[in-house]
Amino acid sequence: MSHNHNHSHQVGDYNRAFAIGIALNLIFVVIETIYGVLSDSLALIADAGHNLSDVFSLLLAWGASYLAKKAATEKRTYGLRKATVMASLGSAILLLIALGGIAWEAVNRVSDLAPVEGMTVIVVAAIGVVINTLTALLFVSGQKNDLNIKGAFLHMAADAVVSLGVVVAGLFILFKGWLWIDPVISLVIVVVILIGTLGLLKDSLNYALDAVPDSIDIPELRQYFIGLESVERIHDLHVWPLSTTEIALTVHLVVNDTELDNQFLRNQQQYLHDHFGIAHSTLQIESSRDLQNCMLDNWKLHKGP
Repeated sequence: MSHNHNHSHQVGDYNRAFAIGIALNLIFVVIETIYGVLSDSLALIADAGHNLSDVFSLLLAWGASYLAKKAATEKRTYGLRKATVMASLGSAILLLIALGGIAWEAVNRVSDLAPVEGMTVIVVAAIGVVINTLTALLFVSGQKNDLNIKGAFLHMAADAVVSLGVVVAGLFILFKGWLWIDPVISLVIVVVILIGTLGLLKDSLNYALDAVPDSIDIPELRQYFIGLESVERIHDLHVWPLSTTEIALTVHLVVNDTELDNQFLRNQQQYLHDHFGIAHSTLQIESSRDLQNCMLDNWKLHKGP
């Protein structure tokens, strides 16, 4: 038996990104609140509350990234890597709640059309576009390979799009007088963001339930093992996510060559890492002759004298 614990796929260091993102959004929350009160704009004050919830989402993702790097203990032999999965699931749920709030407000606004609160709202929303876009860009490089980072990215990208929608709607209202454009754009934005959020929710639930990650092709993996020299068959193949960035595997290889050395195992583990992205692999070697003898002994035992 051999274990491989290659850590090159561990959680990336996004401490600086989280710190900058949280600081920028806290500053923006203060700006929105102040101008919301000064302009008597309930929309700005409500959006400030929404942006404050995004700060909590960033803190959640940051905390999970920190916990994922904690060393394993006798109680938690894999450490706290799964915290990143829980955080991405939490982010998806928070996003759905936020989208529900935006949709509810948009529907109510259809029956009670009111203009955006002047140029002040448009300018503040434009600032929001810049801040949320800059924050989203901090996480864009990691969002494809880490669900936890993807959750943070989606929150910031969603806010940037929502703020852009406020700017566009405000301009149309100011220059065209189209009061209906504000709720309509809001609903379109909700639908667009909902598509990405449902994908995040699906992936997060699968990871939480130890489903095989989408990046792993089980038939291809089976074919690889069966194609190895001396391997007759395999059984007990299990693949699951340790975190949003690390994948683990265990498998039993039934071989006809009892002279296989550790180099053979190390070669397979390196291949699994390089071609399948599996950072933690455990390969159990079993002799086909020993298995046959064991099955024969069991048959004699049950058959009796």
